[in-house]
Amino acid sequence: MAGREGIEGIRARLNNIRSVEPLLGAMRTISLGSWQAALKRKGRVLSYTERLRDLLAPLAPLLEARRRDRRSEPRAPTSMVVVVIGSERGLCGAFNSTLAEYVDREVARLSGEGVAVELCALGARATRALQRIGHPVASARSLPMAALPSSDLASELTQGWLEQFEVGELDAVQVVYHAYRNSTLHEPVTVQLVPPRIAAFEEGTAPWPPPYIDTDPVDLFVQVVVLWTTTELYRVLLDSTASEHSARYQLMEGATQNADRLIDELTLALQAARQQAITAEMQELAVGAGLLGNEEG
Repeated sequence: MAGREGIEGIRARLNNIRSVEPLLGAMRTISLGSWQAALKRKGRVLSYTERLRDLLAPLAPLLEARRRDRRSEPRAPTSMVVVVIGSERGLCGAFNSTLAEYVDREVARLSGEGVAVELCALGARATRALQRIGHPVASARSLPMAALPSSDLASELTQGWLEQFEVGELDAVQVVYHAYRNSTLHEPVTVQLVPPRIAAFEEGTAPWPPPYIDTDPVDLFVQVVVLWTTTELYRVLLDSTASEHSARYQLMEGATQNADRLIDELTLALQAARQQAITAEMQELAVGAGLLGNEEG
């Protein structure tokens, strides 16, 4: 009876793992597709950013005189929004907890410098990770679970922050997220979003001959800067998405390999248990038929 119970237990474990294995494979495939799609779209966004930078190159000389007249010493920020981009769903290892620990250190540093920090979290799992370590989240937004982030989300958020910046309700916006490095490496980093780094717009090469600009260069500059800031946030969202899905893919790949190994081990254990049970039954039949005598007799 004990042998039969052992066989049934092994068979139950084997069936459970075999039923989970296709799910692991499907999640691995979905993560791989989303990971590659995020990298591909990020490449297109970077190309668009370069074109925006080229638009600013001929405007820089026209703005320089006004900037000299209005230039003042930059002041240290006293209020800041820190945007934390994590994931909407789990099964990506320590993706969100590592991010929350990094944010904890950044908030402590900024608070030590006298900066009032307001946290904005993108992704339900990031929100929970921050709340678990005692950081209140002033605003939270969800991220899509089965699709790439929308450029509309980047546009909506950026527009609101720029308006607050213009009226003096906040001094800066920083974004904390997992920057994608390669297929196995991503790390938390901080990117300044508002105010935009003006030097980034002046790295383009001015065209020759110079174009004729029949509008106020300041208005044109402002429009392009708003587009650039929105595009930069969208690039960060896609970069974070690539990191998230690469982490999930690696986790599912490891889980699939472990499932395959357990299936092999349990299959061998089931075969061995069956052989032992068959051998024990044959011995019992032989003794019952008198084919095996009692040595003491």
